[in-house]
Formats: sequence, structure tokens, C-alpha cells
Amino acid sequence: MRQADVTRNTSETQIQIAINLDGTGKAELASGVPFLDHMLDQIARHGMIDLKVVAKGDTHIDDHHTVEDVGITLGQAIAKAVGDKAGITRYGYSYVPLDETLSRVVIDFSGRPGLEFHVPFTRARVGDFDVDLSIEFFRGFVNHAGVTLHIDNLRGVNAHHQIETVFKAFGRALRMALTPDPRAAGQVPSTKGSL
Repeated sequence: MRQADVTRNTSETQIQIAINLDGTGKAELASGVPFLDHMLDQIARHGMIDLKVVAKGDTHIDDHHTVEDVGITLGQAIAKAVGDKAGITRYGYSYVPLDETLSRVVIDFSGRPGLEFHVPFTRARVGDFDVDLSIEFFRGFVNHAGVTLHIDNLRGVNAHHQIETVFKAFGRALRMALTPDPRAAGQVPSTKGSL
């Protein structure tokens, strides 16, 4: 069973995440940041991952620590659930449109954390959400999941659409990369023999 439960407690946040990589896209989300919950729902639904997130953070200061630490904890949970990566596809990609917007996400479960984030946001906030926090989420994720992640917003005018297509494409790229490859049953997808 590719499942994991991870708890992260700091002086800034207390986060619990439960994940099932072979789920049906169900999500129970209570991060304390409504727009983040909306984006996490995109990951679950498009990634076909069952995801439960409960977070309490110092949102009276701002949402930065909560968003970043949810990304960190999600990365830890996925790394734990995927284990030695034997039998996974390893690479995944997705293009997702939403009206005028188009985003591309490419992921490699390489064991090497790296993020290329190219999203020219058209405004600084979506409602109360600071768009810069999206890169903090993904930076926390890659550093703790041990993945290489390329995120490109190819075009877009509406900042909400820009962020939403990124998160949807991320979920779909995750789904592809984590799907078991029946032709590689039990094999680690690397010429090195480990990832």
C-alpha cells in the first residue's frame, strides 16, 4: 500500500498529512488558508491521490509559513509513500489549459531536488492569497520529496487561472510519474539501480 502519514510540528505550524497514492482523488482539507485548500484539491483530484491535510499556523502574521510547511510536509509524505520508487514510471508531464491560460509541469522522481518556476503572474494577489507563496509551496515540496520539477506558465492573463493551471498540471504530472509501470515490475527506473 502506497500510503503515508506525516506530522510536522514547529513553533510556526502544526501540520498533519495523510496520503494514498493509489486513491480516487478524495480530499479533506483544513489548512487554514482557503485558497491553498482550493489548490490542494486540484492536486488530489487531478493526481487521483487521496489527501488529508490539517494545519494550524501563524496566519495572524501571514500565510507564508503555513503554505511553505504544507509543501514541505506533502513532499515528505509522498517520499515516504513511494518508498524506493521501484516500478514507478518516474517521469511525468502535463499541459493544462483554462480559458486563456496554459501551463506545463514536468516532474522527475530523480532523488535530486530542483525547481525551475517560471510563472509571470499578472497581479500580486488572488483574493487574500499572495501569489508569491506558490513558489514557496513548490520549493518546500521539491526539497523534501527529492524531485526535479519544472513549472512553466506558457500564457495567461488571469492570475487565478495561472495558479490553478499550475496546480492541476502538477497533479496530473504526479499521477503519470507515480503510476506503476507493469513492464518495470519491481525495478528502480534508473541505470544506477537506485534513485
